[in-house]
Amino acid sequence: MYVGDLIIDYLESLEIEKGRSRYTTRNYELYLSRVTEFGGEELRPEEITPEWLRKYRLWLNRYVTPQKRGLSVMTQNYHLVALRGFLKYLARRGIKSLGPDMIDLPKTHRPQVTFLHVDEIDRILAEIPLDTETGLRDRAIFELLFSSGLRVSELINLDREHVNLKRREFMVRGKGQKDRPVFISEQAAEAIADYLAERTDKLPALFLNNSRHRPSADSKEDERRLTPRSVQRIVDKYVRLAGITKHVTPHTLRHSFATDLLMNGADLRSVQSMLGHSNISTTQIYTHVTDTHLREVHEKFHSETEIK
Repeated sequence: MYVGDLIIDYLESLEIEKGRSRYTTRNYELYLSRVTEFGGEELRPEEITPEWLRKYRLWLNRYVTPQKRGLSVMTQNYHLVALRGFLKYLARRGIKSLGPDMIDLPKTHRPQVTFLHVDEIDRILAEIPLDTETGLRDRAIFELLFSSGLRVSELINLDREHVNLKRREFMVRGKGQKDRPVFISEQAAEAIADYLAERTDKLPALFLNNSRHRPSADSKEDERRLTPRSVQRIVDKYVRLAGITKHVTPHTLRHSFATDLLMNGADLRSVQSMLGHSNISTTQIYTHVTDTHLREVHEKFHSETEIK
């Protein structure tokens, strides 16, 4: 059996047996397509050897996309993670190939975490008009992202019925199809309520596309639900109006949520749970961000002794 056929089986198992999202499966499909691009359509599992792996890693390092760009070390890692998962799948099926433990990932430097301070959030919110449905929607999006730490994919998949505005908490299904509780501020709940009060449609989606070229009121719900790119455009617009020069994405608001919690005394395990991280090492990217804050706490509260 060829590797290409087995990759199709593996991707199906990810979606059906492992419960991975279609987004994750599509990414794995892209990464594993490079295996057959390098090894050929007639590559067989037993031909994946340590020497084949060495040449494949060299090929990835020299790979140039149609946009004339190379692959970053992080992106190369994603390719190797996908290959390692595929090799584990082969091992479970008893198909002879390279052992997954033979793949070591190159070390990468964690990217600098960009986050917004509360005063910067306030500057952004001040630029959002509240006399239109679109403005009310945009305000609710910013308030919800900063208040909850939601991923943009989680935000756009929310329905009205998902969010309990009275209790200000709800459940969300995140990466790996894992459910976690989400808590929102009173200010965020009010912003959402104000937006929903302006809506005249009966569509279930919490946030709708209000562009000039939007579908008609009787269009299918999926045609009017916001996309990740739409949310990015909304964020770009108000960040620019607020005069903030940082590169800000919807994920920056998630970083801001986590950083704000830690700076105000939350413990790392609690922040891990609220972000939905399966591994605390992922949450630890925020600890260096709070170093300056910790120094301020040390200088303010630690007693000095005088040498006599």
